[in-house]
Amino acid sequence: MKSKSLKSFTLIVASVLFFRCLPDDTTDTPQQADCGLLTSIDAFTYENAATNPYTIISADLTEDCLAVVITAVGCDGLSWDIQLVDSAEVDESNPPQRDIKIFLVNIEACLIQVTRTAFFDVSTLQIENEDEIILNLDGFNQAINYIY
Repeated sequence: MKSKSLKSFTLIVASVLFFRCLPDDTTDTPQQADCGLLTSIDAFTYENAATNPYTIISADLTEDCLAVVITAVGCDGLSWDIQLVDSAEVDESNPPQRDIKIFLVNIEACLIQVTRTAFFDVSTLQIENEDEIILNLDGFNQAINYIY
């Protein structure tokens, strides 16, 4: 009887471990990612907030979702606090332009180069009576054309 219970228990544990290790079918694209990180418009934070060092690898905009790939030192990047902040100023050009900046709070003590993608909802940056703006992301050498 003990042997049967042990086999059942082992089968249950093996099944649970197997299903926990199956790969996720979703991909990390802006259309499927949670763009719940809202972009804040805050001149004081934009000018004064401290950030840990990072490098922007790429920035891609799909609809209202900006996907920014950054690299910084850390352990795994899972505890990073990443925010996107707008300067609260609109440059009167055609199309109008906004300056945005990423702020990274990284308390990880490891020294491994980590790459992570952060997703931001940029819909708060839309300007009334406009259908297009240019986003100038600090540290990224290309303007981002946002059509909405």
